Amino acid sequence: MAAKEEKLWLKSYPSQIAHEIPELAYSSVAGLLEDACKNYANQPAFTCMGKSINYSEIDEKSKIIAGWLQSKGLQKGDRVAIMMPNILQYTIVLPAILRAGYVVVNVNPLYTPRELEHQLNDSGAKAIFVVENFASTVEQVRSKVGLEHIVVTSMGDTLGGLKGAIVNLVVRKVKKMVPAWNLPGHHSFKSVLGSNHAYTPAELGHDDIAFLQYTGGTTGVSKGATLSNANVLSNAAQNDEWLKVIDDLPDNPTYICALPLYHIFALTVNMIMGMRLGAHNILIPNPRDIPGFVKELAKYEYNVFPGLNTLFNALLNNDDFRSHDFSKLKLTLGGGMAVQQPVAERWKEVTGCNISEGYGLSETSPVATANRFDAPKFSGTIGLPLPSTDISIRDDDGKPVANGEVGEICIRGPQVMVGYWQRPEATAEVMTNDGFFKSGDMGFMNENGQTKIVDRKKDMILVSGFNVYPNEVEEFAVGHEGILEAAAVGIADDHSGEVVKLFVVKTDPSLTEDDVKEWCKKGLTNYKRPSVVEFRDDLPKTNVGKILRRELRDT
Repeated sequence: MAAKEEKLWLKSYPSQIAHEIPELAYSSVAGLLEDACKNYANQPAFTCMGKSINYSEIDEKSKIIAGWLQSKGLQKGDRVAIMMPNILQYTIVLPAILRAGYVVVNVNPLYTPRELEHQLNDSGAKAIFVVENFASTVEQVRSKVGLEHIVVTSMGDTLGGLKGAIVNLVVRKVKKMVPAWNLPGHHSFKSVLGSNHAYTPAELGHDDIAFLQYTGGTTGVSKGATLSNANVLSNAAQNDEWLKVIDDLPDNPTYICALPLYHIFALTVNMIMGMRLGAHNILIPNPRDIPGFVKELAKYEYNVFPGLNTLFNALLNNDDFRSHDFSKLKLTLGGGMAVQQPVAERWKEVTGCNISEGYGLSETSPVATANRFDAPKFSGTIGLPLPSTDISIRDDDGKPVANGEVGEICIRGPQVMVGYWQRPEATAEVMTNDGFFKSGDMGFMNENGQTKIVDRKKDMILVSGFNVYPNEVEEFAVGHEGILEAAAVGIADDHSGEVVKLFVVKTDPSLTEDDVKEWCKKGLTNYKRPSVVEFRDDLPKTNVGKILRRELRDT
């Protein structure tokens, strides 16, 4: 790298963390999961609504499903979709697909028929495992896609035990919890588990594809980030190194899994990396039901809590949550969106645990940077590049900018995807000639090698030639005790091109637009202050909890 791109972050590395990851210990993700099932056989692996499954049961049941899939004539590398929320069935289907030599295609169960049709056709999935509550969506697209096998699991299946839980699962309210559906020739999950077909372990290597993780659905056509075994295993090894600074993490830590397993964050951090440690994951099917979520949390002494800023914020505003015992909480991981300073400070005050903010994307398997887990306080940055990872901040011409200047965050490392599935042109658009992935996020690197995100390129607001980053406006706004959530967007203005409009969810009913504007005057320069304030009962979010600024701009 050029002198101006000196690896500043290495001087901030803890002494016990290697700068480069060691040689990968496994040839495939399937091998990692098989080893975990052997090493932690009698340990609980996942619990959901009071029902648990241990590692040996995952080993046994995933072999059965893998053998069933192989009996259907699928070939190595064929794609198999999973359309499930956080339930126990997911935790055996995913290892089964990988062990059989196929590629996992995760599907959001709340997809519309249009979205599902696109993803199934784009991936070429030949089979799908779906919860009956969403089988009607599969039915609507079946004649338009290439599915050969459909497996439907019922909420009454013994493995799940979630008949009552799914009633509160979906964000949208539906009168019929199990819509009528008709899928002739489908297979029941129980019948698959009761089958007896020979299972042949697949011969898998680092270059074989493990996941097609779809991304970009909120900004355009959803694309499949092609993640190889080497990509995912490298990220697991990188995070293993990062954990070395935590001396008192239990041998079999308890993780809270409130984020959906079909999302790259929970998929890798909770399931793959968690199983690597013999963790016990507490699955939360509906984290938006905060009172129900808090009651479930009270049942466990948990050690690791991955989440998003919106989730942390919601929990902090629940009286019962604030009264919990947090003495066993050793690590809180923030990702998916920027963690706001006021939220981080309140979390530390209530739980005694820092939020360790990290950063990554589906295209990076996902973690690219993270704050040191032994940091004494919240840094307000996304931290340091993980071992074997380089970060370069570049301008619109692809040239590195001076340290401290804002540019696009570009990432190079073994966790960077192979490319977008069957989209070479789209892949070429995001990859540089020297192997960096262009993230689309804007940020700068400080003198300690920490990177600070200022915003997505597409969300930047241009006011009279000055860049306004929504995250900055939002973070200051929520520092007001009467504001629960805020989202800033740019709207057209004849004088300045754009001005800031701030959408606010308030906790103080008496809060006015003038109150918000007066508050913003205290910490934001004139062009960054909202010209318009609109109060909302809630803000539109993805199923993971990211605020959808695009939807707000379109209103």
